[in-house]
Amino acid sequence: MDNELFEKGLAMRRAMFGDKAIEQVFESAGDFGRPMQEMVTGFCWGAIWTRPGLDHRSRSILNLGMLAAANRPEELANHVRLALRNGLTRDEIRECFLQAAIYLGMPVGLGCFKIAAQVFGQLDQEKVE
Repeated sequence: MDNELFEKGLAMRRAMFGDKAIEQVFESAGDFGRPMQEMVTGFCWGAIWTRPGLDHRSRSILNLGMLAAANRPEELANHVRLALRNGLTRDEIRECFLQAAIYLGMPVGLGCFKIAAQVFGQLDQEKVE
């Protein structure tokens, strides 16, 4: 792993999710999962998310669609949160998942809506507390 790429990715990842969240990711990965987190940080966040060709909002829209298509609910919740931080509205996220339902099938769309509703509920609860 290129250290410069890792450092760029770590800075981007911290900017997107916050220091505490990223520290927890690396802590929970342990010795076994650390190489995977380093690879994700360098390649995904350092090599791709720092590129100037697309803004973060556009990358979030793409990720919502790709994660829906790949049926990756464990990652989809994180990217719903990130999409909101990157400027998407709840209505726009709904539109992404309605389109996913048509192109990928209703069970996929229903799953996406369920995950998004859970994230929205968590965020609403955090505002109240």
